[in-house]
Amino acid sequence: MDHLWAPWRMGYVSVEQPEGCIFCRKPAAGDDEANQILHRGDLTFIMLNAFPYNSGHLLLAPYRHIADALELTPQESSELLYCIRVAITTLQAALRPEGFNVGANLGRVAGAGYADHVHVHVVPRWSGDTNFMAVTADTRVVPEALADSYRRLKMALEQHGEDPARD
Repeated sequence: MDHLWAPWRMGYVSVEQPEGCIFCRKPAAGDDEANQILHRGDLTFIMLNAFPYNSGHLLLAPYRHIADALELTPQESSELLYCIRVAITTLQAALRPEGFNVGANLGRVAGAGYADHVHVHVVPRWSGDTNFMAVTADTRVVPEALADSYRRLKMALEQHGEDPARD
């Protein structure tokens, strides 16, 4: 059997998960870099996923703690859709992916790790990326540490504002 070593991942998988909702706790903490929050809107925010499928995997959520996407107000829905644009254009500027997966797992049976707080995933993709590993070897390969991804994406967002594609 072949082994793929990624010892830095142990820090993520072995840490005891704190109580409460990450989508409520992290924005309330106030330290955006420590909590890897890239962007704050009035009603929604963007943060890095601590257990990414690929480098730059982002999570977008409303501040309001709701489980049902149908309970989003029109304003929250609109801003969440706008945050998808901010996420994609920031990822394009910083990482130059060839495509994206954008989606939401609504409910525990649909695969939601945090089913009590609606959120959207934006995952950058490249031709030949290693996401097949999850199917063939029950392993994910993420080539960049989260702190490095955060710094790179934050710099792209700050350099280009909320719409890096406009330059």
